[in-house]
Amino acid sequence: MALRREPTARQMRLAVELRRLRETAGFSARQAAALLGVGPAQITHIESGLAGVSEKRLRRLASHYACTDEKFIDALVVMATDRTRGWWERYRGLLPTSFLDLSELNHHALFRRDVAILYVPGLMQTEAYARAVFTGRVPELTSDELELRVQHRMAGQKIAIAYELVIHESALRIRVSDRAATRVQLTKLLELSHADNVTVRVIPFDLDGFARAASTMTYVGGPVPKLDTVVRDVPHGSAFIDSEAQLGAFRTRFRKVEAVSLDPAGSRDFIHMLAKEL
Repeated sequence: MALRREPTARQMRLAVELRRLRETAGFSARQAAALLGVGPAQITHIESGLAGVSEKRLRRLASHYACTDEKFIDALVVMATDRTRGWWERYRGLLPTSFLDLSELNHHALFRRDVAILYVPGLMQTEAYARAVFTGRVPELTSDELELRVQHRMAGQKIAIAYELVIHESALRIRVSDRAATRVQLTKLLELSHADNVTVRVIPFDLDGFARAASTMTYVGGPVPKLDTVVRDVPHGSAFIDSEAQLGAFRTRFRKVEAVSLDPAGSRDFIHMLAKEL
């Protein structure tokens, strides 16, 4: 079977988890290969995301690695055998892979938690807001690239999972476009905040001791906590964070930020007040 040229973030996550299991068990790649009756190169390809692995082989490896977490192994099997080609695939080769990886991550998520300090998150942006954000990119996008990004963002906005947003007042006040567009954006936030699966909380400027301005994050819940993922913006795309220690730290960070925010009802009143000021 031909090797993959560019594994997705989901395929890479499976590869990373299989390597972690092997290393925790104290096996070398050569020893793991012997267990499957294949060459060491095959294990290297599997653990680098360049090749897939069957359910039978995955479960055999997990057994030899003495992994007894059945829910975790079942979740890895789903990742290994899933053949979903989602709506984002039509953008492959047209947009940076980080756009597609985040869409795939959202598709398979059980929940999502965002902390937003400077911008309204993509899941809740209006088309005008998204267009203004992408227009401000340096270097500038061509008109075709701009339209593709806006289309992709709008296509991925169906929120079918439990979604919690903690957003700072600065993100609500910064006008990425004009007054009218900002008012429409705030109105959309208010409308979405009434959905049963959506919780919006605001952190006002009038808060003493808020030292977590660098807490911007997207925390995406996997089928088991070990498979959660944190996404953070970096200069050339997105960074996917998945080590257990860092995931624990980001869970704590989210709860600390959430604890100083207004409750949902107070947050809606606050956003309504800002919209009236425009």
